[in-house]
Amino acid sequence: MSETRTPLDAQDKRLLAALQRDAHLTAQELGALLNLSPSQAGRRRQRLEAEGVIRSYAARLDARRVGLSVQAFVQVAMQSHSPEGAKSFARLVETRPEIISAWTLTGEADYLLRVYCQDLSALNSLIHDVLLPHPSVARVQSQIVMDQFKADAPLPT
Repeated sequence: MSETRTPLDAQDKRLLAALQRDAHLTAQELGALLNLSPSQAGRRRQRLEAEGVIRSYAARLDARRVGLSVQAFVQVAMQSHSPEGAKSFARLVETRPEIISAWTLTGEADYLLRVYCQDLSALNSLIHDVLLPHPSVARVQSQIVMDQFKADAPLPT
């Protein structure tokens, strides 16, 4: 987490905001939005990609339309904080496609996992058959999302 911050000017910030709204924008369209030539806009995008500011491009899927009807946040408290236990737990999290993001935390829980499952039975299985049996896990607490009233938003620029 000690990566160097990339200096961004106003044009870079406008370009990033536009690409977060629509990653399919062409250099021509970006140039028009930024009052730059297409080649200037394209070079800016390439520089931001090369510097790692733009990490990737992805499609956002509708979870329900692909059969994932349960979203939950799962807090995990560890009984052991050994480096080996943490690495083993991180490897487990990496192998599970239903865990779409994970964070280490301060406070009572050590980890927060965001998960999408087909149904409650699949969530129950993830918790009882995968997470709780891990030797370093002491406790798991889940919160099932009833409704997401604000979609995942772009980062502020």
